[in-house]
Formats: sequence, C-alpha cells, structure tokens
Amino acid sequence: MERWSIELEKEYFKFSAAHFLIFEDGSAERLHGHNYRVYVEIEARLSQHGLVIDFKQVKPVVRELVDELDEHWLVPGEHAELRHAEREDGSIEVRYRERRYVAPREDVIVLPINNTSAENFATWLARELQRRLAARFADLVVQRLRVAVEETAGQRGVYLYER
Repeated sequence: MERWSIELEKEYFKFSAAHFLIFEDGSAERLHGHNYRVYVEIEARLSQHGLVIDFKQVKPVVRELVDELDEHWLVPGEHAELRHAEREDGSIEVRYRERRYVAPREDVIVLPINNTSAENFATWLARELQRRLAARFADLVVQRLRVAVEETAGQRGVYLYER
C-alpha cells in the first residue's frame, strides 16, 4: 500500500494564549499563558498533478486558525463545573469553584472542549482544519490528519484522525 502526506511546521504557526488546566481531583492551575506552536500532517491521495494539496493552499488555512486563537484567554465551554456568562457590560465572567474571573468579551474565546489541554487544542484545531479544508477544497479527501500543539519545547498534545 502506498501513502502520501505533507507536513507543515512553520515558525508562524503559533499562538499565544492564556488558560488554566483543571485536574482530575478538581484542583486547577493558576491562570497563565503559553506560546503554543502547531504542527500539521495531512495524508490524502495524490491529485492528477502529483500533490496531496499545494502547500500554498493549506498554509493560509492553518495560519487563519492560529491567528484566531492568538492573544486570547481560552476557556473550556464543556467542562462539567466551570461556568461562563456574558455580563450586561459586555464582559465575560468565568467561575470555577471559588474562583471568579471577569475579562472583556473580545479577549475570551470559549471553545467546545472540556479542558484547556494541549490535546484538546490539537483536537479542536484538527477538526476545524478538516472542516475548512473540506469547504474550500472539494477534491481533497483527507485520509489521515495529525495535529500537534506544543505548549513548551518538547511537550506536545497530539490528535490523530484516520478515515
């Protein structure tokens, strides 16, 4: 069986974001930030021109995603205990147990994930990348997609989709 893929690892596939991780015992990290780096591998059949997909076509899609997350506080919208609500003054209030945070609405992104782990960021990015690629490139049939999100050097969460 033959397989082809492209790998993307660009200096500009990065985003800076604030978060806090909630652990199994209910304890949570303090609010802090990382300079995340994103790595992508796309496997698909070769086109009649011998390409999985042109690098020039896919790089802007990945860049668009990381730019959307950049310089935001990322909040898990599906955590069982964490609550968030928009206030009348246009800010977002986030509550987790005895903690209470308020931030400007434009500084916060609530993601459909249950915790702000590198693994969940990789999952969200991969699913969103797959959705956007399918919408823009009808001929591309992704057979395998691997997205890794590195929060510090040598420490990555990875999501792998296989058809």
